[in-house]
Amino acid sequence: MGTLFWILFSFFIFGAVYFDLYCLSKRKRALSLQEAGLWTISWITLALFFNLLIYLFLGSQKALEFFTAYLLEKSLSLDNLFVFLVIFSYFDLPSFFQYKVLKWGILGALLMRALFIFGGIWLLKSFHFLFYVFGAFLIFSGIRLFFQKREKVEPEKNLFLRMVRKIAPSVEDLKEGRFFVKKEKMIYLTPLFVILILIESSDLVFALDSIPAVLAVTQDPFLAYTSNTFAILGLRALYFFLAGFLPKFVYLKKGVIFLLIFIGLKMILGQFYHIPITFSLIVILIILTISILFSLIKRSPIHPS
Repeated sequence: MGTLFWILFSFFIFGAVYFDLYCLSKRKRALSLQEAGLWTISWITLALFFNLLIYLFLGSQKALEFFTAYLLEKSLSLDNLFVFLVIFSYFDLPSFFQYKVLKWGILGALLMRALFIFGGIWLLKSFHFLFYVFGAFLIFSGIRLFFQKREKVEPEKNLFLRMVRKIAPSVEDLKEGRFFVKKEKMIYLTPLFVILILIESSDLVFALDSIPAVLAVTQDPFLAYTSNTFAILGLRALYFFLAGFLPKFVYLKKGVIFLLIFIGLKMILGQFYHIPITFSLIVILIILTISILFSLIKRSPIHPS
């Protein structure tokens, strides 16, 4: 991918990140359902416009890879939204503070994705056998999710949080939404920082699944990172739009399981037989559509839960 495209994307995405994470964050309240819906549509439209630019300048194959990787990351991120909802509910965190935590959580996710994607591509090019390892890991992740009964929050078992608490003690007061407070010349962590650590560590675990899945679709670093970035940028608005509906989509997790297993099989079988990117896109769309439709049918008055 030419240097010009990287430069243009950098300016493009820097403006989007600055606007989303800083200009919008000056607000004194969380997003309403209507606002979250409008921003979700806006971020999806922006991604599709970027996809159109890829089609015009790089061709249909690259555009198809970008869209498939974007749709896959967006689909898998729905499972991560469940985790966010569980964490926020566990701490009974007000919506406005959720907005602030997600702001910094998304910024951390963007940096984490860059490290994982470029590192993952280098590993796959240097050690070809890792296609089998990554594929098997995705299949294992899908099977593990199948037997996982429900999401649980256990802060005392979180390795990162235990390490941070050894450095600085914590207090129970939110302190007007600050991450740290100073008392008697000592720095204390607030519950907001504790929640941020849990969000970032859960996203780290999520990235271990999603990044190999995206690399099964494309090993082009430009397409892999841009598709991930656009999927993540709209994640905060999507969370506030779906927060009230997420518990009703009971089959979304099943959809994520099938996606992980399918992509894992594709990564392994792709070493022997070329699986068209169009086929992968169709399968992803079918799995996502069926899981949403079955959830709506189960929650309908005719089929009470």
